[in-house]
Amino acid sequence: MQLGTRWPVGGEAPARLPETVVAAIREVEAEVADLDTANWRWTLTWLEGKPVVELDDGTVIRIGPDGEATAARD
Repeated sequence: MQLGTRWPVGGEAPARLPETVVAAIREVEAEVADLDTANWRWTLTWLEGKPVVELDDGTVIRIGPDGEATAARD
């Protein structure tokens, strides 16, 4: 596993993320828009060359074998 970066909810996602992951991030952010997320951050790590993005509330976004990004709360 390789640590990538952290950024705030609503901030610009790293440019190296696939569009499918960025779209999933925006969907999650829309779902939590009514909450106070001022101190929440996304954390990007790389596992076997694929991005894993985790929100401070435990939501994790991964790319599946089909290339699609899915979000789940761990």
